[in-house]
Amino acid sequence: MQTALAQRGTHVSLRTVYRTMSEVGLIHRHRRPHGITKADTETQNRENLIKRNFSADKPMKKLLTDITEVQCADGKLYVSPVLDCFNGEIVALEMRDNMKKELCIDTVKQLREKYGRLDGTVLHSDRCCQYTSYAFRRELVTNGLIQSLSGTAHCYDNARMESFFATLKKEKLYQIPTYRMKREEVKTVIFRYIFGYYNTQRINSFNEGGLPPVALRTSTGLAHHAA
Repeated sequence: MQTALAQRGTHVSLRTVYRTMSEVGLIHRHRRPHGITKADTETQNRENLIKRNFSADKPMKKLLTDITEVQCADGKLYVSPVLDCFNGEIVALEMRDNMKKELCIDTVKQLREKYGRLDGTVLHSDRCCQYTSYAFRRELVTNGLIQSLSGTAHCYDNARMESFFATLKKEKLYQIPTYRMKREEVKTVIFRYIFGYYNTQRINSFNEGGLPPVALRTSTGLAHHAA
């Protein structure tokens, strides 16, 4: 404002400008929303039921999910898996050419189709709009699932899911020219890697003795919920 006045030939001190603007109510006083920020943080802490504890003593009691994208020749492919914290097994997988909320909703529906109603099972994800949408939350309630959400910008709150994505890309997707392949081809590659190798053959450092996910579940005699 002082500069604007000077350009018009009125030369006054900064103090005078401030006092005059303050007297006529033109000074914006910054308010720090301490209460709102604190409440929001407290709410996020309550909603994070996992709290970076990625272990479980039974199958299908604590699940993780997220979305990752892969560049293909005909556009991006969005991958939505669900990981069981008990043994690291990928128990559901949906892949689409978009990341609308229906991708996540159908991933949950696949859980219901394969394992039945999962009353009391916790499903943890980040806080993106797909997972906080009314439609997604309604689907969780319909299937008896309890929602857990990471804190905003807290990537480590879902670290085990991120670790799976890193493994998928490092061991398979970065080894092939996905950007030259069509989505359907890449879908097949991902499906075969997960269900033909990752779940059944790959050493899993999270599991005792490095057992592959299915081998660990089989050795314990614990079964998935039956549909």
